[in-house]
Amino acid sequence: MIEVGGNSSANAIYEAYIPEGYSKPGPDSTHDERSRFIRSKYELQEFLKSSLRITSRKSSASIQSSFSTKILDSFRIKSSKEPETVVEYIGLLKVKVVKGINLAIRDMLTSDPYVVLTLGKQVIPVLQVDEVVITIGLDGDSDFIPLSIKALVTIQTAVIKSNLNPVWNEELMLSVPQNFGPVKLQVYDYDTFSADDIMGEAEIDIQPLITSAMVYGDPEMFSNMQIGKWLKSQDNALIEDSIVNIIDGKVKQQVSIKLQNVECGEIYLQLEWLPLDQ
Repeated sequence: MIEVGGNSSANAIYEAYIPEGYSKPGPDSTHDERSRFIRSKYELQEFLKSSLRITSRKSSASIQSSFSTKILDSFRIKSSKEPETVVEYIGLLKVKVVKGINLAIRDMLTSDPYVVLTLGKQVIPVLQVDEVVITIGLDGDSDFIPLSIKALVTIQTAVIKSNLNPVWNEELMLSVPQNFGPVKLQVYDYDTFSADDIMGEAEIDIQPLITSAMVYGDPEMFSNMQIGKWLKSQDNALIEDSIVNIIDGKVKQQVSIKLQNVECGEIYLQLEWLPLDQ
């Protein structure tokens, strides 16, 4: 897994193979021009080297070929039952999975934990730098795979062997559509010869982060300050109130989660909001 170390490092990866003669949008470019470039860069991954690829967990060669063709052809959602629609993305969510504490035992005396993140059902994923796994459900017997199948996009951390207090410090990226929901977090115990065991789950409300970021606009114009808060309540899995801050010109949020539907376990995260024009 390649760790993304900020916008410069991310650009070095996602813009490594921009075709000769291709012009990046500038400050005077329209919103549509910037959006098309962002989609080509992150969602289509047109400028990535081939080893940083998207793979499908359940697919044949023909499905992969058809799906790739439809992605490259258009970002439109096509369905015989629904009118043609355009999916709008409003930004990227960088999730740093920091650590787990007192995770549940699923092997003899320990576990081999890893974290899985899912943001709703998206048309195109972004983007773990190493690899993204997409689970695709086909619509009927049609040989056309419409983008409205809403591929369930998951990204995950590395597996840490034999550790109930793992430290990942791993950064993962998700694209955020206009009609976004909570991020679903699940922790699993990796097993070689059987299905991986669940070690707890939780939902992360990203509305406070995104709303606060949009209200303040360009965070580089402000000094370090608190701009929002996700309050702990009986309806969420927060261990304590989660504060949204501007830190060094970036909008970040520390999140501490008590895992649900399990006997014990906590997960600590850092979220960062990256608007499309950044």
